[in-house]
Amino acid sequence: KRWVQSKHRSDYGKFRVASGRFYGDREKDKGLKATEDTKYYAVSARFPPFNNEGQTLVLQYTVKYDQHVDCGGAYVKLYSADLVQEVMNEDSEYYIMFGPDICGEDKKIVQVIFNYKDDYYLIKKNITCETDDFTHLYTLILRPDLTYEVKVDNYVAEAGYLEDDWDFLPPRKIVDHEMAKPDYWDERELIEDPMDKKPDDWDQPERIPDPNVTKPDDWDEEMDGEWAPPSVPNPEYRGIWKPRIIKNPNYNGIWVQPLVDNPEYTPDPNLYKYFNISVIGLEILQGKSGTIFDNFLITNDEQYAEDAGNEMWGPTFVSNVITIQEWLIIFEGTQYSITIQEICQVPYSLILTHICLILYLVKFSQSCSSKL
Repeated sequence: KRWVQSKHRSDYGKFRVASGRFYGDREKDKGLKATEDTKYYAVSARFPPFNNEGQTLVLQYTVKYDQHVDCGGAYVKLYSADLVQEVMNEDSEYYIMFGPDICGEDKKIVQVIFNYKDDYYLIKKNITCETDDFTHLYTLILRPDLTYEVKVDNYVAEAGYLEDDWDFLPPRKIVDHEMAKPDYWDERELIEDPMDKKPDDWDQPERIPDPNVTKPDDWDEEMDGEWAPPSVPNPEYRGIWKPRIIKNPNYNGIWVQPLVDNPEYTPDPNLYKYFNISVIGLEILQGKSGTIFDNFLITNDEQYAEDAGNEMWGPTFVSNVITIQEWLIIFEGTQYSITIQEICQVPYSLILTHICLILYLVKFSQSCSSKL
């Protein structure tokens, strides 16, 4: 009931509470499910306003594609307390946009967009999002020391400094265009060997008279003109002489103008700050509907977010493992027994879902073991 449907458009898609085609716990795994294809969606929920000045901001939620996703956003947005929820739309100003965004084979990314001084800045790194039909946990961490982390399933997918990975500020260094290349600077990596001299017998004509041809006996110079043998390629001809090529002992490399401090650069320790954060919203487009959003969390405690993610997201996998084992016992040795290769050719069947989950868990457990 806390989610408010925007009335900016009359044809927004509708969400309903559902747990999807498969789940670990029918009740616990219920979330907001997009139900209409090729629709824009716009719902939001309000909470008491707060500022993140001097403290970490963690935004976390889960996404499950209950459909074969082809094109659609599954990101969330954080807004200020000034947002009028009833008219929220794609042009409503937001603070942060975060989460998976998919369109075709070429775009499968995690969006991280920040509002800074009324302009939007996209992360310069490419973070790949998950596209399978399992529940995945997405976490954004924003710290006062101007560092950030993006986590997927509680593993760090990307991390760094805000200044480095977004173009909020002018660059610290710029090219010194007034610095010209010094006269002594030699960019020639290879040169002709000055010590190499042309042999005395090098110069030979390219063609010579054919020594095997003699003047015909009936040749009349008064009638036929002066006789000359035809020319043939000279076997002694070696072409135009060129000195051998050697490495230049004075090679300085390609000239690059040096960098100098940018007079327009001023560090901003407030890059991470947002004031009166008070609304979380789903303002998205879904090509094929079915995406389920759940487990929204906004906190200043990184450890709490990690623990909460494991608690809310982890049991889904455990429950599915039990279900998988039950299925395997049922089908083992019967006329319905089937190989993993055969199952994976059956799109979106319940068995496919469980078998693929086993493969995911094996990979997950191997990853955990390697970290211990």
